[in-house]
Amino acid sequence: MTGKKRVPPTARIAEFPKAAADQARWWERHILEVLNGLPPDAPKGAKPRPEFDPRVHSLAQRERAKAAELTAAGHKVSTSGIKQRRQRYQRDGLVGLADGRSAKQMPAFGQVDGAVVEAMRQAIIETADASTRTIGFIIWRTKQILTDREETAAVELPSRATLYRLFEKLAAGTHVTGSARTRRSVNARPPGPFGELPASAPGELMQIDSTPLDVLVRLDDGIAEKVELTAMVDIATKSITAAVLRPTTKAADASAVLARSVTPETMRPGWPEALRMSHSVLPHRRLLSIDERLEHAAARPVIVPETIVCDHGKVFVSHNFRASCRYLGINLQPAHKATPTDKGTIEKTLGSVATLFAQFVAGYTGSTTDRRGRKLEDGPLWSLPELQSLLDEWVIACWQTRPHDALRDPDSPARAFSPNEKYATLLESCGYVPVPLGADDYVELLPERWQAINAYGIRIKHRIYDSAELNPFRRQHSGVAAKKGLWEIHHDPYDVSRIWVRDRQGERWITVFWKQLHRVGVPFGELAWDRACEQVSGGTEEQIADAVSALLRRAHDGPGAKEDPPATRSRRDRRAAARTRVTAGDRPVPDTPSTEPTHDDGTDIHLAEVIPLGLFDPLANPWRRP
Repeated sequence: MTGKKRVPPTARIAEFPKAAADQARWWERHILEVLNGLPPDAPKGAKPRPEFDPRVHSLAQRERAKAAELTAAGHKVSTSGIKQRRQRYQRDGLVGLADGRSAKQMPAFGQVDGAVVEAMRQAIIETADASTRTIGFIIWRTKQILTDREETAAVELPSRATLYRLFEKLAAGTHVTGSARTRRSVNARPPGPFGELPASAPGELMQIDSTPLDVLVRLDDGIAEKVELTAMVDIATKSITAAVLRPTTKAADASAVLARSVTPETMRPGWPEALRMSHSVLPHRRLLSIDERLEHAAARPVIVPETIVCDHGKVFVSHNFRASCRYLGINLQPAHKATPTDKGTIEKTLGSVATLFAQFVAGYTGSTTDRRGRKLEDGPLWSLPELQSLLDEWVIACWQTRPHDALRDPDSPARAFSPNEKYATLLESCGYVPVPLGADDYVELLPERWQAINAYGIRIKHRIYDSAELNPFRRQHSGVAAKKGLWEIHHDPYDVSRIWVRDRQGERWITVFWKQLHRVGVPFGELAWDRACEQVSGGTEEQIADAVSALLRRAHDGPGAKEDPPATRSRRDRRAAARTRVTAGDRPVPDTPSTEPTHDDGTDIHLAEVIPLGLFDPLANPWRRP
């Protein structure tokens, strides 16, 4: 029984030097004439030469004739030599005719001792998380490693040029002398092949992450600062379901992204009519019969997450965000630590936002300091609300309608779908489950804390909240033994004007306003309050409220205010005020208190008597009321 005939590895001829490959092709021409009677370049209709005609002479006779012909031409070869080449050609193809000695390769690192190779490889590995060094340092470290090892102390080092060549081979693709950020990213890649969980329905698998946006924004007090972008992307459709800009990302912002993902995006004044969902490829009429809120919605799909993949950032592993996911029945899946490849889609999406959106915005800073322009702070910059509106419009107008390379039709790979087109396609097979997010749902997504309801109300960070609706619960046990009778309270870290207390009996939320709300006319957050507490050490609640009011008033009046020139204000003060004010624009409209808060100082305010030749106090607060 003969063995199975295999296809010869003809492509391996590329491993041989050009001279050896040309010689093999020269021999192939003669061997084919021995086998078939004609060389491969014979014209159509040509007849074999008499001494090589297979119909007249046997294979052995044709081999003897070829040996005689080549020997007469000056290429001395025996009949057995022709036979051996013919057999190798039938077994290995063109590679069998090449000189095997020419294909022998030198070791990967030449004549360099293996101990030197291992020492330099260790020196390169040590730089994974270290600062970037030069080749000279790697060579120096290699010598130190060899010296520290007793078994390799006597190893002879090659020349400096050889060490440089060895470094080029070992450091290929590691970015040892390049960007430390890129080097860490390369080292974080898994050793095995990349994989991705399949997602065949919208919301089946989603990813969320935050990153600094490479754009300067002009905060209320004129400060130019970068902001953070928190976004969520759907794996099945590659849709950006929500994107939020904040000075610093907090747990409440992650919950806000989650709320936006399950809430329709409303058309805003000034947006083109083409951005309406009714004018897009999304099945607007079918969805409208399920959710009436989509009547005036923009062309961004509403996707309810089933599983969300996130990293171990404190924002996403916080109790507040986990509670929000549990409330909506979402499975939260943290990725492996220091493994960005576990959520490669959102990482790539955030990078695409930088290249497709951020670099076109005024105040673009570049991804690194060496790519940053000069005097960007002095140029025209968008405010945070304006930039947020631009980003929302860009997501709808550009990202959701742009063909995505990862959304290709398996039957027609040349056709790439946009996220909206892919959503409409999957909707036919997966359906749509709306999750209306009302006011109570919004409160549920806010951070929680447990407090006692005292006779005077609820005290949080020197602030007292009170309402007549708390009368039945004052100094009462909440019934939650695990929390020692404390009451569940939800609060917005960007607006300290009110809190919400859960009424476990009536199954409702009680809105409780800050008692000093009348002293500060605008909402402000924890950042401004904490900064004011630092400045007014040991002060009363009224004094702290006045300090916050003055801080926000100075930020509102701008750097030209006479009562507080810019030079006398610290950058930290202005940053606290500006960061607080830019987050107040997108909060829910405050509810009107059922009863006006009681004013401790009365409601009638009279002008103070003018005293001639009074002393001027430069440190006095002109906005403080008597």
